Amino acid sequence: MKVNWKALIASVYVSFVSMILLLVGMSAGQKIDLVTDHYYEEELKFQGKIDKLQRAAELTEPLSWQIKDNALQIRYPATFADSSISGQIRMYCPSDDRNDRQFAIDSNGNGQTVALSQIPAGRYKIQFDWKGGNETYWSEGVVVVDHNNL
Repeated sequence: MKVNWKALIASVYVSFVSMILLLVGMSAGQKIDLVTDHYYEEELKFQGKIDKLQRAAELTEPLSWQIKDNALQIRYPATFADSSISGQIRMYCPSDDRNDRQFAIDSNGNGQTVALSQIPAGRYKIQFDWKGGNETYWSEGVVVVDHNNL
C-alpha cells in the first residue's frame, strides 16, 4: 500500500490549526472575574490592611460570625460595648462577581444579623473593615451559604 505523504502532512497540519483555533475560541469565551477592578489602588493600601489585621489579632475577644436560624449572625467584641462600631461587611464570591454583596455595619448590643435571603447560595470570603473607638480593624474568613440545608 502506498501512502500519500502530501495528503497526510496537509491533514495533520489542518487538524492542528483547527484545534488551536477551537482552543482560542473557547478561552476567549471564558468569564474571568478579578477581585477588584482597581487593583493598583488596592495594592497601595495593603500595608494599612496589614496593620488593621494585626490590631484585630491583638483583641482579647475577636469578631466572630456563624450561620444560624436563616441568618448570618455577627458578634462584635464586648470591649466596644460603650463605643459605636462602624464600617463595611464585604462578601466576595470568587466564582461569580454578580453574587458579591456589601453591607454597612450596624451593631445593636454588640451584634448584627443579616438575613440569608439577601445572599445567594455559594462560598464567600467575608471581609470586615470596621472601626471601634479610635482604631480601625480588619477581620476576614470564609462562609458558605447553602439555602438547601436551612
